Amino acid sequence: MGNRLSRITTRTGDDGSTGLADKTRVRKDHPRVEAMGEIDELNSQLGLLLTEALPDDIRALLTQIQHHLFDLGAELALPKFSGITEDKLRLLDEAIGHYNAALPPLQEFVLPGGSRAAALAHVCRTVCRRAERRVVSLVLSDAVSPLQLHYLNRLSDLLFVLARTLNQGSEPGQWKKGSR
Repeated sequence: MGNRLSRITTRTGDDGSTGLADKTRVRKDHPRVEAMGEIDELNSQLGLLLTEALPDDIRALLTQIQHHLFDLGAELALPKFSGITEDKLRLLDEAIGHYNAALPPLQEFVLPGGSRAAALAHVCRTVCRRAERRVVSLVLSDAVSPLQLHYLNRLSDLLFVLARTLNQGSEPGQWKKGSR
């Protein structure tokens, strides 16, 4: 990797612009930069979730996903780069199937909460959905690999399943229509 980040403060962004990996400069509110920021926030939220006591298999899965999110961010920063693959989607699909198989069927919407780890997984899920919406917005103006959208959609599903898994025995409850 060398000295890729040897200078953190460059002052080149003082004018409200930032550089993409291909050296293109864009405004910091450009849809591509917005999407990159959401992916960064999601990765940070996953880092917070990883500070909790988690089963080893879930910890390993979330750490692997953090690496995938760096690959997704690299795709956004360097539009010709391909980091999200069918294999990464397959990993998410398999994990969803594995963890969901042990859960009871849902009768209603789940209230976010329960254990701290599960509540943090729900926060990660909502940040993931926001990141997905930002990538959808980016599609309107720029070329984006459809695998990015597929990955984020599957990841939010997985985070929901993991929140339920982490709450087994301490589910916070389900939505009751018209409750006061």
